[in-house]
Amino acid sequence: MIEKTQSDNYLKSMIIIGMLFFTFGYITWTNSSLIPFLKIACNLENDIQAFLVTSAAYLGYFFLPIPSASILKKLGFKNGMIFGLFVVALGALIFIPAANIRSFNLFLVGLFVQGMGLSLLQTAVNPYISILGPIESAAQRISYMGICNKVAGILVPFLLGGIVLKNISGFESKLNLTTNLADRNLMLNELALRVIPPYIFLAVGLCLVGVIIWFSKLPEIHEEEEETIDGKANTKGILSHPSLVLGALAIVACVGAEVIAGDGIGQYGKNIGISLDEAKNFPSYTLASMLIGYLLGILFIPKYISQQDALKWSAILGIVLTIAILFSTGYFSVFLIAITGLSNALLWPAIFPLGIKGLGKLTKIGSAIMIMGIAPGGGVVPLAYAWLSKATNPQMGFLVMGLCYFYILYFAVWGHKKKSW
Repeated sequence: MIEKTQSDNYLKSMIIIGMLFFTFGYITWTNSSLIPFLKIACNLENDIQAFLVTSAAYLGYFFLPIPSASILKKLGFKNGMIFGLFVVALGALIFIPAANIRSFNLFLVGLFVQGMGLSLLQTAVNPYISILGPIESAAQRISYMGICNKVAGILVPFLLGGIVLKNISGFESKLNLTTNLADRNLMLNELALRVIPPYIFLAVGLCLVGVIIWFSKLPEIHEEEEETIDGKANTKGILSHPSLVLGALAIVACVGAEVIAGDGIGQYGKNIGISLDEAKNFPSYTLASMLIGYLLGILFIPKYISQQDALKWSAILGIVLTIAILFSTGYFSVFLIAITGLSNALLWPAIFPLGIKGLGKLTKIGSAIMIMGIAPGGGVVPLAYAWLSKATNPQMGFLVMGLCYFYILYFAVWGHKKKSW
C-alpha cells in the first residue's frame, strides 16, 4: 500500500508539473508569432527591433532568479509556482492597454513581467523535476516535461498565430497601398486589437492552473546534502562549483540556439521571400522535431545512453546541421533549421541536472544561477543572429547558432566534469 501511495503521488506530481511545462511552454513560444505581428502592428523598422520581443521576454530571467531562490525558500516549491503563475497572468493583462494605444514599449513591459513570472516558475520547476527521482534519470523526466512544453509550442502558431496573423500577407499588401496616414493608423490599430482576446484567455487560464495547484497535494521535496570533498561538505561560495558556472553558460548557448531555430525561423522564411501566411507556421515544424527528440530521450536515457553522451551527440548534430544551413537556400534551408529542433531537444534536459548535480542545500540558488542563463541566451544571442543576418545575409546569421553548439560540446565532454577551478 505504501509503494502504491508513493507511486500515485509521483504520477500526480508529474502530471501537475507537466501542466506547468505546457503552460509556460505556450507562453514562451508565443514570441514566434509576436515577432512578425508586432513588427507590422507597431510599424517597426527592422528585425533587430522586432527581436527585442525576445530580449524583453527573457530579460526577467536575469533579474528575478536570485530573488526567486529567496522566495522559494520562504514559500516552498508549491506556493512559489502559484505565485509565478499570477505574475505571468499580470504580464498577459498588460497587453490590453498596450494594444489599445499600440505601444511597442508597453508590449515589451508586458513581456518583461511575463518573463519575471516564468523565471520564478523555472527556478522552482526545473530543480523540482530534477530531484523528484534519481539524478541519473533527470534528463528522462525533463524530456517528458519537454513534450508538454513543445506540444504547447506547436499549437501556438495555429492558435495565437491563426488569430493575430490571419490573412496577414493580404493585410500587408493593402497597408502598402494605403497612403493616407490616418487610414494607415486605423488599419494598424485594428490589427493591434487582435491580440487582446487570446491574452485575456491566457490570463484566465493561468489563474485556473494556479487554483488547481493550490488544491492539489503536490508534495514538498527537500534537497540532498552537498557532496563532500575529502570528507568535508563542499559549502564554499556557489560560484566555486565549476560545473554550475559552466552549466549556466551552457544554458546561455542552449537557449540561444533554441530561440534562433524556434522563434527566428518564421521571420527567416519571410526574409528569403516566403509568404508570411505560410512562414508563420514554420516554428511548429521546429518544435515538432524537438518533440521527436524528447521521445528519443525518454526511450534511450539512461537505459541505453547517458545524459552526458546524449548532450554530446546532440551538440555534434547541431554543428553538422548549422554547416549545412550556411550552404543551403530556400525551402531546403527552412527544413534544415526545423530539423535543428532534433539536436536542441535534449540540450536543456541534460545540461540542467549536470549543472546542479551535487549542490545539495545550494540547489535553489544554483538553480537560480542556471535560470539566469536564459536571459542572455534568449535576449542577447538572437540579437547577434539578427544583426549578423542583416549585415551579411539570412544564412550567415546562423553562425551564431553554430558557436552555441560548439560550447555545448565542450561542456558535454569536459566542462561538467570539473570539480574545482
